[in-house]
Amino acid sequence: MAFRPQTTLLCWFSLLLALCLQVMPLPDAWLIWRPQWLGLMLVYWCIVSPQSVGVIHGFTFGLALDVLQGAPLGHNALVLSLTAFMGVLLYQRIRAYSLLQQAFLIIVVLGIAQLVDQWLRSIFGAGPVNLSFLLSAVIGGALWPWLYTLLQMLRRRLTA
Repeated sequence: MAFRPQTTLLCWFSLLLALCLQVMPLPDAWLIWRPQWLGLMLVYWCIVSPQSVGVIHGFTFGLALDVLQGAPLGHNALVLSLTAFMGVLLYQRIRAYSLLQQAFLIIVVLGIAQLVDQWLRSIFGAGPVNLSFLLSAVIGGALWPWLYTLLQMLRRRLTA
């Protein structure tokens, strides 16, 4: 099933907006509160249309995030590819759950991605690791019902 042109435009716009939100400068104390916008958008589009959005999109936007953040090339690409893979792998299960159950599963998916991210950071010598990095996964899960509902409304309005 292919996207309609309006849905394709919404998909790309939402992913680019998430990329901008992900690299938006914030004070250091607020960085742990930033949700994984790009991960949330990738999981949403992998759930909605796993035939059109998948691991390749995660890798591409991860490379773009690497370049924009000045991270080692492939770091975010690996993390976002893993996130997209889990979204494609679990899309049928996630669709069957209520929004609250989906939010808990999103916390798990984003938490696993954050664990891999912290593991890669520790390999590159980023310093000590504490569990505060999982806060962004919890915030992403809390935002999931609103984000999912908003994007569903936009998609339906564009395809009507």
